[in-house]
Amino acid sequence: MPKAEKIVYCGTGRRKSSIARVRLYEGNGKITINGNDIEEFTDLETLKVIIRQPLTVTNTTSKYDVICTVKGGGFTGQAGAIRHGIARALNAANIEYRPLLKSNGFLTRDPRMKERKKYGLKKARKAPQFSKR
Repeated sequence: MPKAEKIVYCGTGRRKSSIARVRLYEGNGKITINGNDIEEFTDLETLKVIIRQPLTVTNTTSKYDVICTVKGGGFTGQAGAIRHGIARALNAANIEYRPLLKSNGFLTRDPRMKERKKYGLKKARKAPQFSKR
């Protein structure tokens, strides 16, 4: 007799150069990122709050287990990508969460990226020092 498969909700989140693949399972609220617990992923409390925001807004902190793999970028970009992915997965799980997630801006992909360096300049906007002579 085949074993009962768990229902999985998936979401992809992006922020800056980070990409997070998020899977939601029915569970008790455990968050796993790249094989580690959320406590091992970061020491900063603000990033933990950012990651949990979609779950707290929809009152589902103890309803779903989150398993996530994230690549690229830094800690804040990765936290933002995970938040975006969790919000998309929650939206797939229950369409009634959509107005809450949308009003808090969790479903909108943050478009801010690093500006490209232009030729003749040292960085994106920093010009070489000007000298009259």
